[in-house]
Amino acid sequence: MEQEKISTQEWIPIETIFENGIVKLKNKQFIKIIKVNPINFSLKSNLEKEAILNSYKIFLKTCNFDIQILIQSSKQNLNKNIENIKNKIKKENKEYLNKIAEEYFDFILKINSMKNSSIKNFYIIISNNDKERSEENVFQDLNEKYFKIKECLFRCGNLVQDLNSKDVVKSLFNDFFNTRIFINN
Repeated sequence: MEQEKISTQEWIPIETIFENGIVKLKNKQFIKIIKVNPINFSLKSNLEKEAILNSYKIFLKTCNFDIQILIQSSKQNLNKNIENIKNKIKKENKEYLNKIAEEYFDFILKINSMKNSSIKNFYIIISNNDKERSEENVFQDLNEKYFKIKECLFRCGNLVQDLNSKDVVKSLFNDFFNTRIFINN
């Protein structure tokens, strides 16, 4: 039995990405994507940890709507960082810096190969399933949900970034669907 070939455009569930970054899916659902910059919880004092956890509980109780949490991991490529450091050392033109730098590069690459360090990006996806409402009302609803999430997560110490441009959202989807690019870089 021969399988039917489907184009990528048919497979991806996105119908439209609006200029404000809101996405309309093929099932007529609208979504808004929010990037969350995490905090390093383990570096906090016990009192701070307790306050963060209480704020997070409030966040979960306040969000009386569906959310999805997406974590995007990609392998860390240290070649650009090492190249930048090498260029700065060349400008200094000091022999002892070259020796220290080479030992440092060997150390970094060894640690990276052992632990396979990665970059993690955290996103919250909010949606509006009301197919009866106008686009303007849906956009307003998604923005209200965004501000509620932003306020609650700010209390936890997180910075929240609204992906409110078509180009940024397109780039995010491109990165997400083309993960092999990151592996080879």
